[in-house]
Amino acid sequence: MSETIVRLNPETLPNAGELGYSQISIVEPGRLAFVSGQVAWQPNGEPVPDNLAEQMKIVSRNARSALTAVHAKPEHVVMARVYVTDLTSERLEELMPAFLETFDGAQPCVTGIGVQALAAPELQVELELIVRLPD
Repeated sequence: MSETIVRLNPETLPNAGELGYSQISIVEPGRLAFVSGQVAWQPNGEPVPDNLAEQMKIVSRNARSALTAVHAKPEHVVMARVYVTDLTSERLEELMPAFLETFDGAQPCVTGIGVQALAAPELQVELELIVRLPD
């Protein structure tokens, strides 16, 4: 049986693998799940932390809960888009450890997007996923 996702970092592109993601993901035919943007809202209604890294931990936990709901694992994520308010290289460094933990070493394609605002003023980061569901 072939792999359902093949990840590539061609020598002709910057080595994204060193940063924890892939330049290209090739997906075998199958069912896909599109996970809406996950933010730092919690099912128990606890307040959103002010710290970006702490928000990313909650976002990661929510994303992993969504994966569990569709019987998928981090290795099944094909594409991740992360939206960050006031995106700077320092803020990106702040969220990267928790962001990378979301994927347990799998390296999906990633796009980081700086935005002016998200769905509520307290939110600083949002993560959406495209997932190739396991057979």
